[in-house]
Amino acid sequence: MIGVGDMVLLEPLSEDSFLENLKKRFDHSEIYTYIGSVVISMNPYRSLPIYTPDKVEEYRNRNFYELSPHIYALADEAYRSLRDQDKDQCILITGESGAGKTEASKLVMSYVAAVCGKGQEVNKVKEQLLQSNPVLEAFGNAKTVRNDNSSRFGKYMDIEFDFKGDPLGGVISNYLLEKSRVVKQPRGERNFHVFYQLLSGASDDTLKKLRLHRDVSKYNYLSLDSAVVSGLDDAANFRTVRNAMQIVGFMEDEVQSVLQLVAAVLKLGNIEFKPESRCNGTDESRIKDKNDLKEMCELLGIEQSVLERAFSYRTVEAKLEKVSTTLNVAQAQTKTRHKVMGVLDIYGFEIFEDNSFEQFIINYCNEKLQQIFIELTLREEQEEYVREGIEWTNIEYFNNAVICDLIENNKNGILAMLDEECLRPGTVTDETFLDKLNTVCAEHQHFESRLSKNSKFLTDHSLPHNCFRIQHYAGKVLYRVEGFMDKNNDLLYRDLSQAMYKANHSLIKQLFPEGNPAKVNLKRPPTAGFQFRASVSTLMKNLQTKNPNYIRCIKPNDKKAPHIFTESLIRHQVRYLGLMENVRVRRAGYAFRQTYEPCLERYKMLCKRTWPHWRGRAREGVEVLMADLQVPAEEFSYGRSKIFIRNPRTLFFLEERRRQCLQDLATLIQKIYRGWKCRSHFLLLKKSQIVVAAWYRRYAQQKKYQRIKSATTVVQSYARGWQARKLLRELKYQKRCEEAATTIAAYWHGTQVRREYRKFFRAHAGKKIYDFTIQRIMQKYFLGLRNNLPSMSPIDKNWPARTYLFLDGAHAELRRIFHLWRCKKYRSQFTEERKAVYEEKLEASEIFKDKKALYPSSVSQPFKGDYLEISKNPKYQKLNNAVDEKVLLADVVNKINRANGKVRKMNKGLQGQVKASVPLPDLTSVSVSTQSDGFFALKLKEGSASAVKGDFLLSSEHLIEIITKLHRIGATATDREQLSIDISDEFLVQFKQDKVCVKFVQGAPKNGNSVSCKRKNNRLLEVSVPATA
Repeated sequence: MIGVGDMVLLEPLSEDSFLENLKKRFDHSEIYTYIGSVVISMNPYRSLPIYTPDKVEEYRNRNFYELSPHIYALADEAYRSLRDQDKDQCILITGESGAGKTEASKLVMSYVAAVCGKGQEVNKVKEQLLQSNPVLEAFGNAKTVRNDNSSRFGKYMDIEFDFKGDPLGGVISNYLLEKSRVVKQPRGERNFHVFYQLLSGASDDTLKKLRLHRDVSKYNYLSLDSAVVSGLDDAANFRTVRNAMQIVGFMEDEVQSVLQLVAAVLKLGNIEFKPESRCNGTDESRIKDKNDLKEMCELLGIEQSVLERAFSYRTVEAKLEKVSTTLNVAQAQTKTRHKVMGVLDIYGFEIFEDNSFEQFIINYCNEKLQQIFIELTLREEQEEYVREGIEWTNIEYFNNAVICDLIENNKNGILAMLDEECLRPGTVTDETFLDKLNTVCAEHQHFESRLSKNSKFLTDHSLPHNCFRIQHYAGKVLYRVEGFMDKNNDLLYRDLSQAMYKANHSLIKQLFPEGNPAKVNLKRPPTAGFQFRASVSTLMKNLQTKNPNYIRCIKPNDKKAPHIFTESLIRHQVRYLGLMENVRVRRAGYAFRQTYEPCLERYKMLCKRTWPHWRGRAREGVEVLMADLQVPAEEFSYGRSKIFIRNPRTLFFLEERRRQCLQDLATLIQKIYRGWKCRSHFLLLKKSQIVVAAWYRRYAQQKKYQRIKSATTVVQSYARGWQARKLLRELKYQKRCEEAATTIAAYWHGTQVRREYRKFFRAHAGKKIYDFTIQRIMQKYFLGLRNNLPSMSPIDKNWPARTYLFLDGAHAELRRIFHLWRCKKYRSQFTEERKAVYEEKLEASEIFKDKKALYPSSVSQPFKGDYLEISKNPKYQKLNNAVDEKVLLADVVNKINRANGKVRKMNKGLQGQVKASVPLPDLTSVSVSTQSDGFFALKLKEGSASAVKGDFLLSSEHLIEIITKLHRIGATATDREQLSIDISDEFLVQFKQDKVCVKFVQGAPKNGNSVSCKRKNNRLLEVSVPATA
């Protein structure tokens, strides 16, 4: 071991030898040293390979002094005391800023998480406890001139364990977050880590949603001179924080709410105010550029006008009246009981060039922690020796209770006077507060001020007029009173809290519950100093209920560099931490003490006279126990209510004996249990064997009975079979005799009948044979026809060939009947629409088949009817509205000019108007040619209104469909004659007063037209149709 691992064993003991031992161990990377059960931790400012999983296993369940000093040894001792002895523990980590307190707390928590139980739920709780650190550091730590990861708040975590020592959860309490750092940072320092992590590590899409830019210089709240810190990767830390928030239990929408709030704080820093004067002479403020205000309101879901008014106005309420006043620029810019192990990681003692209210509160907290250390390790230990009647030489030490009283005294303490000044009516400033301090605390030996009544400080030029100095246990600290009053008031105007409560942002509502109009409280809120003093008091009471374990952190140098040991700095820390006094008390005192009852209860199994029950007094039992164990008398002393053990090795000896005894007892219990278990098992087997044997004998007898019964049945069956077969043979013989007699009689009667019938047989035999042959031929024909029937298609003309000529008529008739039946089946599948189409096609066949050359080409074309789609085409909307009845056919046709015979395309509904209409009763007949043309003449009734200009001669591509529909309409009408259809190559038409003959001739096509029409004279119109191939 390098140097001395436990300062209690250091010889000779002096301050120089103490420091020399620390330096020797520090130079060899031994950063941990003991003072009894207190661990001294030196910050190495570098990573050391002493925190591996192998190290964790090495220190697990080992005695405190068994291995070299390590923080894991203290964590293991605290955990085992909590688990095995049911004592609540607390680990107090103290030291000044930059000494490594936060890292020490992480190591303690990681060790406890590694050595406690396993399981899905346990691992989840452990992971949540460990991952709470990155989240808390992001929002509560910042870079300072002394520490790149300085805690700017106090953190106390209570980790709860069940009876097995498995973690159940934790409760984290925080103390005095340095809120002023958000708006202002000293030179060389940064704002809280989360702002830089968000801008560096968030994706471009996230920054766009939050309306942020990656450039740090765009935000007034972020200092530029220390925006980048060597050794800190803000982007990677942001990803770590996001992952840790999910593990801790943040939902994704909650994470987004937190990030929106962080972005809103950055936007808030960019809002600037300009002064203005009102007509009544009062000052007011206005926001210069409202763009950042608008984006901030969008992020938080607040109306811009509401927030702008809250920034510029405040409401003063007196009795039942409310007065709204404007803010000037300066005011507008101001902002089941479980086992418990507590880990305290709180800000260290701070001495800066410019110390304000925050440093005063932080140093006050460190004074209280130093006081509890003195109470529990120095004063209380010495007083306990005297109280118990142990021979003891008193050791002098500095008690800082006088400094704590200077700060927290309810009447004349600095915090009490600060609260009194804040509540006093009239003009109250930082200067009036300092005047009051100079009056009340002037004679106090630890208070110094230039303006106090004490004349010895009047010429002290190192003490400015607006400052006061306190001589703390760690040294003198100069405090500037500027800002003490405002920071202690910590006021948030009600208008701002109510504006924030109106936000649609759920997190903002939770942060400002006092903004709820239904819960308006006119009582003045407590000051920051009062709240912190109450929190510290609660913390001290909590710590005093637990068994303390101390880690005293020491900063080796101010350069934050490895391998540098600044002796003067460390000597100062050793002095104000009281480490030398702690060593002296430990060397002169006893390492372990315990009341007689629990001591006897714990170790009574080591002596046969005290095990298992001791009937006398507890002290007498402990004396018998120690005498039986032959512990040297100089190693322990008996007090009035406790036994004191001087050397830890004696305690280790007792624990080792107890462990061996517990193993022996466990072995005995196991032996008795195994014997009982084996006997019980044997008796159960014996009982089971009897039951099994009984059931087996029963089963064997049943099987034997079944075999005998089966054999008897077989014998009986064979006997009955023999008897039955014998009877059967007799019956068969009797039956054969009867059948023989019957057969002989039958043959005899047959012979007689045949003799009588023979003379009639030849006359009727031929006809019967013929009828039988014809019947067999017909049967064979019908069966063959059934097996060779054609398909069900009506157009299938296949039919099986006949085999006999005499079946020719029947064969043809069956073919006709089958075809009719097949057609009927086919027609039964038709819908009404399809049936109507086929009826039209059938009627067209009756009219034009073998009469019109155009007909065969129209058979395969379906009759569509409405070729213009009048109901859908917007061009024919008026025409569609003008027709009330259903349109059966709408098509474009060509009209033949009556004067010259030229063909002109005609669309009766082209402009959406009806130019001419012909009622169906005025139509007498229709004439068409036999050729393949599409010409047809509509002959009108003479004297009708439609026949003024004469008959119509038209041409259409759908001639067959048009004529068929006209004929069907005429056939279905009962009030008029059926339309006559004339199919001829020559027919007469009436053109006004002249009768003209329309003649169709075959000829070659002209001008590319297939059909041409020409007026020869007044009496003849010739239509030339190309000859068909």
